[in-house]
Amino acid sequence: MRPTRDLVRLLNEEDATVPAAVAEAGDALAAAIDAIAERMTRGGRLIYVGAGTSGALAALDAAECGPTFGSPAGEVLAIVADGEAGEDDGAAATTALLELPLLPEDCVVAVSASGSTPFALAALEAGREVGALTVAVTCVRDSAAGAAAEHDIAAVVGPEVLAGSTRLKAGTAQKLLLNTISTVTMIRLGRTYGGLMVGVAPDNAKLRERSRRNVALASGAPEEKVDAALAAADGDARVALVSLLTGVDAAAARERLAAAGGSVRKATEYA
Repeated sequence: MRPTRDLVRLLNEEDATVPAAVAEAGDALAAAIDAIAERMTRGGRLIYVGAGTSGALAALDAAECGPTFGSPAGEVLAIVADGEAGEDDGAAATTALLELPLLPEDCVVAVSASGSTPFALAALEAGREVGALTVAVTCVRDSAAGAAAEHDIAAVVGPEVLAGSTRLKAGTAQKLLLNTISTVTMIRLGRTYGGLMVGVAPDNAKLRERSRRNVALASGAPEEKVDAALAAADGDARVALVSLLTGVDAAAARERLAAAGGSVRKATEYA
């Protein structure tokens, strides 16, 4: 058996190849994100579907969109196969999507390292049948999922140190791809401002201070005005920021944000 340090080095060297694989998928990734953002501006949802490691990563990314970007509940969600055997249950994926119910303006993003998981393939089929946008996130070229989707995003990471273990390079690649999909989509939707997470949910002391700091940085307003604006906005950083940037009160700022689909930039354009 190889020494532990050699094994650590081997895994690190293999992991270091992942960003390049993700970068090669950049054109496909950008095209899919533009299509997703366009659907979501019309009220569509970003719906991840996956099993095993892919499903767990999808659920993690979906769960982080609310606290990070102020994404409304249900706007980004994940449908995950039940247990190891669940990845073969395509009917379960179809049922879960149709029970939402799945709508034409929605985006179905099937996450499957192999691109052949029945749970993911069934989700893409269900999406196509209702006219939803379909996207495949895989780690192989010319996969069944890629062929079934309108957008095929494949980060080809090659053989794993442990043959067939999709929690290694494939898992890392999928995490990077999902990070990019959700983050750039939220930027396109105006859920950030000036590179700041102005939609962050102020659920604890750390996040409240981050929210306050972001409003101060984005607005350039003195501390006392920032504190007053946040108090009037009931802690909603986006409302406070629009209020400070446009000179309107919190109620008017909230109305502007609603009309702008939650985009601070759009809400301030006609100040």
